[in-house]
Amino acid sequence: MRQALLFLSIFSFIFTASCREKNNEFVTIALSEKFSTLNTLTSTASDAVAERVRNLIFNTLVKKNENFDYVGELAKEIKVSGDGKVVTFILQDNVKFHNGKDFTSADVKYTFDELFKSNGYKANAFYDTVDGQKVKHITSLETPDPKTVVITVSRPALKNQLLSNLVAIPIIPAGTVENQENQPIGSGAFKFTSFDKAQNIVELEANPNYWEGAPKVQKIRVKTVPDANSLQAELQSGGVDIAPLPTNLSPDTLKSLEQNPKLKVEQFKGSNIQYLGFNTQSPPLNNPKIRQAIAYAINRDEIVSKLFFGQATIAYSILPEGSWAYSTGTKYNYDPAKAKQLLQEAGYKNEPIVFKFTAGQAAISQYAQVIQSALTAVGLNVQIETVEGNVMRSQLMQGQFQMNTGIWIGGNQDPIFYKDLFTTAKIPSDKVACCNRSRYSNPELDKILDQAISEIDKNKAKDLYVKAQEIVSNELPLFPLWYPANMVVYNSRVGNIKISPSGDWSFVKDITVSK
Repeated sequence: MRQALLFLSIFSFIFTASCREKNNEFVTIALSEKFSTLNTLTSTASDAVAERVRNLIFNTLVKKNENFDYVGELAKEIKVSGDGKVVTFILQDNVKFHNGKDFTSADVKYTFDELFKSNGYKANAFYDTVDGQKVKHITSLETPDPKTVVITVSRPALKNQLLSNLVAIPIIPAGTVENQENQPIGSGAFKFTSFDKAQNIVELEANPNYWEGAPKVQKIRVKTVPDANSLQAELQSGGVDIAPLPTNLSPDTLKSLEQNPKLKVEQFKGSNIQYLGFNTQSPPLNNPKIRQAIAYAINRDEIVSKLFFGQATIAYSILPEGSWAYSTGTKYNYDPAKAKQLLQEAGYKNEPIVFKFTAGQAAISQYAQVIQSALTAVGLNVQIETVEGNVMRSQLMQGQFQMNTGIWIGGNQDPIFYKDLFTTAKIPSDKVACCNRSRYSNPELDKILDQAISEIDKNKAKDLYVKAQEIVSNELPLFPLWYPANMVVYNSRVGNIKISPSGDWSFVKDITVSK
């Protein structure tokens, strides 16, 4: 009996040690939400979480630097013709895809052929809608040699929009579009090895031939842990090594994790925008005074200081403060008396307002309840409803909401985003899937934004964007709340974590691990 117990004890020790050794082979990174697809090129819906994983596997022609300017990634040089209509991309040398194929201009052409063939979410960004018909921005895409791509747009103003849209397009090798859903192939720092769809876990390995230099860690596991308690336990036990931007961990939980000697909690400046969205076609929110009353009723300074422990910065614009077109417009400082006055002027009769947000997000749930309480205090009848992530995205696109809260990641760093969010042509329909979820329409704003995007002179364009911000901040189809700090919790065995303001995962290729 004793021998049997001794055998079991030894076996248990060996098994545990073996599991620990296997786990140590991986750096495990946690996602707070499930993602819907690995194929972000031809997907029919936006998925900000999937874009995190995309950043590890793929490269794009163009990226944004820390000043939110457009620079080359797979393009080592970008040339613009004198008339502003022709953009030439000279491609990087010595880039190989994960399947061993050399990267050439033919792959860029193939990527865009498949993008437009798909008629997916990202494809729509390369079209205007005129009289209900889609009109292409790009009139031609030519590949005069293996290292050159020449894109011609229909008018000079579309040059900036082209560069903006290219940031989100993963370049794939020719002939692989059918593989991208289950066996994605890119040229990024990490190569795909497996995907457990049921558990939403992706495993990757370092690309030793990565053109910018091989990553310092050999294996990455991206693991979805939406439950806050589970993520906290995984971090403390070592089951998760890094939790970047953990939206399901409340600020007080982040503060408490600082006390764990095995963990580090760091705060980086963020540029993404947390917001309240309003369906401007749904009574009573179709009245701008109701929307303004909501903005004045919320004490954002108190929420940021007491609820977030300073882990955010108040936002007075959709754009980050570092943007060349930044402007505050109307400032909505806390003024409950003003909120009550506006409700009275609007003739508000206690009509219910349903406030929706994604389920399972502890931090969002906390501030949403504070907002609900503040709105109730000034006389608004606000009810909270939590919705599963994919269902929430679908309901937002279909207009099945009144008020919601969420975060725009990356897109808000370019003033072109105003056109996506607020022009009449961008109201979601069968033909246009992005991004005017507020269903807001103002012909004057449409005209100003068209002029701003068409303006080649940057100073004149800024003046137009300032006018646009004045209109948007006054009529308030969307209320900017704050720029969340880019928080990260990580195991002390991991080092060299530096998250950019955009919060993307480009930092992963540079992390180190001590044994």
